[in-house]
Amino acid sequence: MTKSNIKIDTPSSSEGAIAPVEKEIGQLSLDIFQTDTEIVILAPVAGVKADDVTLAITDDVLVIKGVRTPKFEIPEEDYYTKECFWGHFSRSIVLPLEADVKDISANFKNGILEIHIPRREIKKTNIIKING
Repeated sequence: MTKSNIKIDTPSSSEGAIAPVEKEIGQLSLDIFQTDTEIVILAPVAGVKADDVTLAITDDVLVIKGVRTPKFEIPEEDYYTKECFWGHFSRSIVLPLEADVKDISANFKNGILEIHIPRREIKKTNIIKING
């Protein structure tokens, strides 16, 4: 999978630096599923450029931030209906333990942001019986 120019910040590269929160933040819709080898996150981001999206990972939390810039400047009173969200959006996802965030990749395909996170094997817990 090729990486696009989406910025991916990990604790080693950003030291937890996340952009300040804007006044009004929109919610980003997501589909999250797993395969045998990876966790996949899909987000519809039509009208957003790759340069306007940032992925940041701190510990087990993935934060997706971006901005959808309107094509036209329309006064509020000229709208009949306004259902699309324009402006800054953000979404935080707590990742499962098996997420290997060192090799995360992201790209755009047909207006969908795809994030691929490899899965690593988690050691099983051994139960020890206490005699008594």
